[in-house]
Amino acid sequence: MSVKIRLARGGAKKKPFYQVVVADERSPRDGRFIENLGQYDPRQDPPMVTLKEDRALEWLQKGAQPTATVLQLLRQQGLWAKFKQPKVA
Repeated sequence: MSVKIRLARGGAKKKPFYQVVVADERSPRDGRFIENLGQYDPRQDPPMVTLKEDRALEWLQKGAQPTATVLQLLRQQGLWAKFKQPKVA
């Protein structure tokens, strides 16, 4: 089973709103998910992104793969840099 961090679409027609979720890659886009990590609203200026940083980092460490769009969001929020930092023991 491969786990992805991806967007699940919500909102009305022509008014998209997304949830950042952790889901099995075999699940449908707006279907079952494991955990909700936050929200993304591209219609605001600037686009609104809220993420549970601790949970997102935990899922990345467990091996969850972000999609291309979610990877951009993680980079904008600075989470990808935190994930890629070498661990100090």
